Amino acid sequence: MTTGGKALPPAGYDHSHEKEETMVKILFICHGNICRSPMAEYILKDMAAGAGAGAAERFEIDSAAVSREEIGNPVYPAARRELERHGVFCGDHTARQVTAADLRYFDRLYYMDRSNARLLKRLLPDDPEKIRPLLDRDVADPWYTGDFGKTWDDLVEGCTRIMEEFG
Repeated sequence: MTTGGKALPPAGYDHSHEKEETMVKILFICHGNICRSPMAEYILKDMAAGAGAGAAERFEIDSAAVSREEIGNPVYPAARRELERHGVFCGDHTARQVTAADLRYFDRLYYMDRSNARLLKRLLPDDPEKIRPLLDRDVADPWYTGDFGKTWDDLVEGCTRIMEEFG
C-alpha cells in the first residue's frame, strides 16, 4: 500500500524498535563519579528536558568513574550545591565504575580529562568513535581547584555541543 508515493509498512508492523534507534545513549566519565560526570549528567538531562518536543525522551544519560574509590558515594555536596544554584537538581545518584558493558550499550562515552582517557584505555578497548573528550581541553576539576563555577561553565559548553549534535 502507498500513500503519496510512499510505501506504508504492513498492518501490525512493530514500530517499537524505531524509537530505540533514534535514542542517543550518553555516558559521562570522570575520576570518581561524584563531581564532574554527575554534574554533566544532570546538566544534559536538564537541557534535554528544556528543549521541548520530546527531546528528553530521545536521550538516555548516565555517568560513571574510571576509579573505584568513590563507588556507592553520592554526588559531592559542593557539586550538588552548584547544580542547585543553577536550578538543576540531581536525584539519588551513587558513584559507579565504568564497565565493558557500558562501552557496548552507550553510543558515546565522554571523558573529562587526559587522566580519565589514560585510565579508560586500561579498562576498555579503544573506540574513538564512541570514547571522546567532552571538550578539546580538560574540564576543570573542582576536586583540586575548588572552583565549581568554572566546572559548571565547562560542562555547559560541552553539553551544549551535545545538544547541538543530537538534540
